Amino acid sequence: MPELTRRRALGAAAALAAGGGVQTLAASSASAAPNGPGASRESMDGHHHGGPQPFDEVFQGRRIEGRPVTGGGHHHGGGYAVFIDGVELHVMSNADGSWISVVSHYAPVPTPREAARAAVVELQGAPLVPFAAN
Repeated sequence: MPELTRRRALGAAAALAAGGGVQTLAASSASAAPNGPGASRESMDGHHHGGPQPFDEVFQGRRIEGRPVTGGGHHHGGGYAVFIDGVELHVMSNADGSWISVVSHYAPVPTPREAARAAVVELQGAPLVPFAAN
């Protein structure tokens, strides 16, 4: 039997804690479902899953858009893309629910719309250059 080390003990404790946390999370999310755990698929049509609302507006003379996306794009936005004058602005959602962009990386804001507006202000009229991901 291998010798018990601090690393192995912490690893085992973390694995047990994670397993218990998943069971607790699954139980609480099932009971907190808006239509109950046995709701039919038809009753859940149109249900919004808590993601940011789409937007399309002109801010300081620049067209900013935000909308849910599937596939393609950058993965840090959690299935949401933001565009300034048709060019994608790389955005990322943080663990605390705030958003940052490649233009205003050190100034988190509450929504992707605010991230787009902050980027427009920071760009000061300059065009957004596409972000080359890997």
